[in-house]
Amino acid sequence: MPTPVHLISKVGDPIFALFIGLSAAATRINREEKELGRSTQETINSGLRRLGFPQKANATEEKR
Repeated sequence: MPTPVHLISKVGDPIFALFIGLSAAATRINREEKELGRSTQETINSGLRRLGFPQKANATEEKR
């Protein structure tokens, strides 16, 4: 019996790898930001701003 060439499938393997890589990066970024005293929501908002996505002002930003 030959050994399998792909873990999931020819198309599924790269998608799975991207998912795992992005998840690991997001976990690391979130952990480092929490060590600096920032909340998860602040980290997400900062990331969205850097990518150029418009966002609504929420209650915590309006108080500042």
